[in-house]
Parts: sequence; C-alpha cells; structure tokens
Amino acid sequence: MSKFGATTNPENLLIGKFTPKQQHRFLLSFADGYSLPAFLIKSLDRPTLNIGKITHEYGNKKVHFAGKAEWQDINLVLLDPIDVSASAKIMEWVHLEHEALTGVDGYPAEYKKDLTINVLGAYGETVEEWTLRGAFITSVDFSNSDSSSADFHTLSITLSIDDAIWEY
Repeated sequence: MSKFGATTNPENLLIGKFTPKQQHRFLLSFADGYSLPAFLIKSLDRPTLNIGKITHEYGNKKVHFAGKAEWQDINLVLLDPIDVSASAKIMEWVHLEHEALTGVDGYPAEYKKDLTINVLGAYGETVEEWTLRGAFITSVDFSNSDSSSADFHTLSITLSIDDAIWEY
C-alpha cells in the first residue's frame, strides 16, 4: 500500500469491469399506452433536481437547511418524418391540454402523463430506469424551414414534471 492509501493491484483498477452508460441507448415509454416510436426520439434529458435552501439567521450567524425540492423541465427532441408524423403525435397530446379551434382547455387527468425513461446496456437490457410523473407539454418548437439546408425537421418539446422517481 502506498502512503496515500491506494494500492496498485491490477484487480483494483476496474479495467475490464468499467462500462459507462452510453447516451444513445435509451427508450421513452408512456404508462397510458400513448406512444412515440423510438426511432423518432433524437434526444431526451435525464431528470435534474434542484433543492432550495432555507437560511435561518440566529444571532450573528446564519445556518442553512434544505428547502423545497423541484424537478426541472425535461427537453425532448423528435425527428419529424412524413409517414410517422411526430407533429401529429405531439398535437394529439397538445389538444388534450388546449384545443385552439374551440379554446377549450383540458383536465389534468387527461393531459398529464406518466413516462418511463429506460437507459439501456449493450444488449438492450435496462440498466437505469426513471419514472416521470405528471408530465405535460409546456412548449413545442416545430423548427424552421431552410432551403439551403439538408437537415431534417425536428420538434423541440419542453415537458414539465411533478416528480421523477429513480427506480434503479
């Protein structure tokens, strides 16, 4: 053992045991049967949690405590092909929240959805799972058209969530 407490034993170096999770291996599914084909999903944020801070002043010092927890918005980018229109699928969901023709807004029980993010390993097995509760669309950007570009049309969607539960 060295003076810093670390050993140079090759078994402790994790060589051959270390396999990082890769960003391109994931699935998104909906609890209620609503679906977006996996090949449409270009990118998806994993959950981000912010925990507020409460400061209490006592005498000539300040002490801090954990405050309210808030899950941040999730960003989702979809490809928008012709035959399996992502625009059509997303507009089905948007119409549950707000119908532009009639001006009618829906009930949360109709437009809030529970989603599952599965991070996959090399063989397609789930190595991490998140359940997102109470997700609904707060913003949709249908991207621009540009005659000088060969890029695909995409949809950039922002989802608000009530909770994110790390299952494993």
